[in-house]
Order: sequence, then structure tokens, then C-alpha cells
Amino acid sequence: MTAPSTFGLSSEARNLHWLLTNLVEEVPGIQSVAVVSSDGLLLLSSDPGRHEEARQAKTGTSGGPRGSAADLATVVSGIGSLTVGTAKLMDFGGVKHTMVAMDEGSLFVMSISDGSLLGVHGSADCDMSVVAYHMALFVGRAGHVLTPELRSELRKSLESQSAGSPR
Repeated sequence: MTAPSTFGLSSEARNLHWLLTNLVEEVPGIQSVAVVSSDGLLLLSSDPGRHEEARQAKTGTSGGPRGSAADLATVVSGIGSLTVGTAKLMDFGGVKHTMVAMDEGSLFVMSISDGSLLGVHGSADCDMSVVAYHMALFVGRAGHVLTPELRSELRKSLESQSAGSPR
């Protein structure tokens, strides 16, 4: 994981970056992580250096980064929306977490707060219970600080990183 620059960010934003870095580095099998706002915007990711690559892939100027956090954010947002709609339709209450097991890996989505989501792409050999446990720790630590002001700060930070990337 490439550590993002946290210069100029608030202590809450730096703490969230630190929590995300620890999640990726401490849990075996995690390949990519994305924190997504309720409106589907990427707020924080494990591979910030690839945001510009993802943007170029969408415009057709690059081969594209399969599995980047930007791609993960899109999938997490879609799955989050689908599961929330399903829960409302079935009248079972709110969605706490979702897991998709595939032949070559797993996708975990967990609610943080106010509709924000934590998405983790894990390898096929990751221990799903360990990943889910550490995601719950992240959500417990991050949920109360993910205010609208902090979401705005994180979004602006991502935009400035993308703007500063070479094209």
C-alpha cells in the first residue's frame, strides 16, 4: 500500500488514514479497501496512487486498474444500495454487513454510519472471520468521527491528490 499524504489534514482525517493503513497491513489477504459515502463517492482508499489510473480507464486512455479502490468503491456503493433496498422490501431492518464469496476472492461490505460503507476486497485464502472482525473494529473506531465535515475534507483531499497526479 502506498501511504497517502496526510499533510494539512485534520487529526480526525489523519486518524482515519492510520486506521485504514493498519487494516490493510495487519490483516492477511486484504487486497484493497474503500470507504464510500452514502452518495457513492470514494472518501478513503488503500491505493490512492491509482485514482488517476481509474479515471483514465473510464475515459479509455489506459488499460485500467482491475480491482483498484476506485473500482471497489463503485461496486461497494452498488451492493450497499441493493442490500438496503432489499432490507426495506423485506422489512427486516437495517443492513449491517454483506459478504460475497467468489472463486478467486471475497468482497465484504459493512455499514459505518449515516449510509457510509466500508468495502474490503480479500484474496481467496483470506480468513473471512478475521477480516470481518477487523472491519468491525474499524467501523467502531471510525463511525463516530465520520461527520459531514470530515467526509467533505476527505473528498477534497482525494480530489486534490487526483489533480496533482501526472496525466
